Amino acid sequence: MDFHVFDTYVKAKDGHTMHFDVVTDNSDVEKAISYAKEWLKSIGEESSIVTTEECKFCHTQSVPEDMEIEIMTDGYSISKMEGCPN
Repeated sequence: MDFHVFDTYVKAKDGHTMHFDVVTDNSDVEKAISYAKEWLKSIGEESSIVTTEECKFCHTQSVPEDMEIEIMTDGYSISKMEGCPN
């Protein structure tokens, strides 16, 4: 199964940039933004701005089984790239 990857860059509270991908089975960018905001809230960065300027469709790809299970369970998975907390 192929999943949609949304490349996302947001400013954290301390001013640094966090780069992450929102991976979902839904191609709707507004849904990806909603997932990004949900994840940001879970890490204490709910004040970060996420719009179609910060979160853009990048490509479609297959994903490892553990990520697929997470997407099927939660609706999305976050792939942390740069500046994200562990």
